Amino acid sequence: MSRIHEALKKAEQERAANQGVAVQPSFAPPPPVADSPLYTEAPASPMAAESLVAGMPVLATPYGVEALLGRCPQLEWRPDLSTMLFMNGDDSARGTEEFRTLRSRLYHMREKMTLKSLLVTSALPKEGKSFTSANLAQVVVRQHGRRALLIDGDLRGPRLHQVLGTTPGPGLAEYLQGKNDEFSVMQRGPMENLFFIPAGTGIEDPAEMVGNGRLKILLQRLEHLFDWIIIDSPPAVPVADASLLAKACDGVLMVVRSNSTPSEMARRARLEFPDQAMVGVVLNGTREDAAPYQRYYYEAYEKKTTEPKA
Repeated sequence: MSRIHEALKKAEQERAANQGVAVQPSFAPPPPVADSPLYTEAPASPMAAESLVAGMPVLATPYGVEALLGRCPQLEWRPDLSTMLFMNGDDSARGTEEFRTLRSRLYHMREKMTLKSLLVTSALPKEGKSFTSANLAQVVVRQHGRRALLIDGDLRGPRLHQVLGTTPGPGLAEYLQGKNDEFSVMQRGPMENLFFIPAGTGIEDPAEMVGNGRLKILLQRLEHLFDWIIIDSPPAVPVADASLLAKACDGVLMVVRSNSTPSEMARRARLEFPDQAMVGVVLNGTREDAAPYQRYYYEAYEKKTTEPKA
């Protein structure tokens, strides 16, 4: 064996000498396999600079639905079935048809304007913002392939985590403080394609947090993953948070409560958004017998329909 080896070695040396090059190993070591981390160092940009200042990782963009589904945890929600209309299995429950109509109107408006991120607010507390926000997000994802992100932007009185029956944080507050990235504050529950960012915990200065500009960065990073981003906000008249949140959104949807919201308060609330598109008003809290003919039509139509509604 040694004689064969010496003969091969001698032949290789003679061949190299004739070609005028040094003898090299037959096989080079394979190149190192680079990892593909989700977070990488991005080219310098105003957005990247701001994120680095905040101590937040910079996302390599774009990232897709696979990353969203892979990193966003799925939790066990225990929703309030008396108010979460599309989670109780009754497609004809009172109010469901109204939300389908609202969904259609918003899509019609989208044909004429940029409308993906929507702020839901009201003049005063307890007029139905959270109810409207949550059910609007639910009716969006009832359509096949539609994804919606629901954000609790009411850092003063968060409620959405309660009606959805899930954890209050980490959430928007942690993101705005630079403590968490978007995937670690987002969660999903039993409804396919419905994602949720709760308000979070440890909130000390809500106005300062919602006005620091990071909400806009959050929406820019996520908007390509969703058909709609719906943000529930504090009431517009008592505090300035809603007007600050609206600066990052494409439109504002106002909720007023029947026989409750003073007209002067509704007018003042509208004045809080002089530069934002007011896409409509939702009248909440009407009595069941307030529109008997409309209800009669729905019931007659529903009896003829056997397939579940979107």
